[in-house]
Amino acid sequence: MTVSEHQMKEAIETLKETGVRITPQRHAILEYLIQSMTHPTADEIYKALEGKFPNMSVATVYNNLRVFREVGLVKELTYGDSSSRFDFVTTNHYHIICEDCGKIVDFHYPGLDEVEQLASHVTGFKVSHHRMEIYGTCPDCMKKQNVH
Repeated sequence: MTVSEHQMKEAIETLKETGVRITPQRHAILEYLIQSMTHPTADEIYKALEGKFPNMSVATVYNNLRVFREVGLVKELTYGDSSSRFDFVTTNHYHIICEDCGKIVDFHYPGLDEVEQLASHVTGFKVSHHRMEIYGTCPDCMKKQNVH
């Protein structure tokens, strides 16, 4: 069983436990999110799946993403005024974002968990979570611009 097959199986179990029916569209949206490393928007998911599900609407995609978010399978990433992007929740990871094309790439850095403990200790806050984003120019955009 591949990693994505294992993630799909666990995601379906989570949905069943919370009483969410597994429709063919739900299955396809979830599969797309798990296999996509691009943090797609709802429109991108819709465009990728409309051939397979001609009577599926963008609203269906949004509604399913909301359900996935509510049960904790998906994180909604909002960046300023651009469309929300959706990320299948795996382990804690961070994002580096290209300021030119908007591409979002995951990276892992376990050392930041200590920041929550320090913040809590210094301020007395009960920390629920943190979010960190790093911005720059991706290699593809640098090639286009000839910038190093």
